[in-house]
Amino acid sequence: MIKTFRGILADGAQERIRLSTKQGKVGYRIIKFQIISNTPGSGNHESVVKVFKILQTSITGTVDFSDGNLLAASYQSDQDNPQYTGYLGPIIFDREIFNQDIYVTNFDADSAVVMNYYIELETITLTDNAAAVSTLRDIRLNPQVGA
Repeated sequence: MIKTFRGILADGAQERIRLSTKQGKVGYRIIKFQIISNTPGSGNHESVVKVFKILQTSITGTVDFSDGNLLAASYQSDQDNPQYTGYLGPIIFDREIFNQDIYVTNFDADSAVVMNYYIELETITLTDNAAAVSTLRDIRLNPQVGA
């Protein structure tokens, strides 16, 4: 089964997508991640939209693939000078399976553009052991999961 989520994020904003269940027997994997400005072609912006396993204490444009909590990232640039317009993404770590809430962030390095996002998640039935391992890993990475 595929679950879809979409939303809009202001510059510097973070949104929680609620996925956790009481027993944690439903796992998820990102299969599609897309972004677009809410005003395409209308000015300068350089936006980085990222998806994380844990709540972020600061929203930045830095992308660090060694961060074990990063699930996906995408970059979009729209400049008055067409020479500098670009899109990179999405980059999805599609082997990452999670069973807790995820967080989407938006950072614009050039202005304060609002970004739309669209995420498709594949649902996966987890065994008791896989659910326990995933939940314990998420609790270890994010102590707020159990709160």
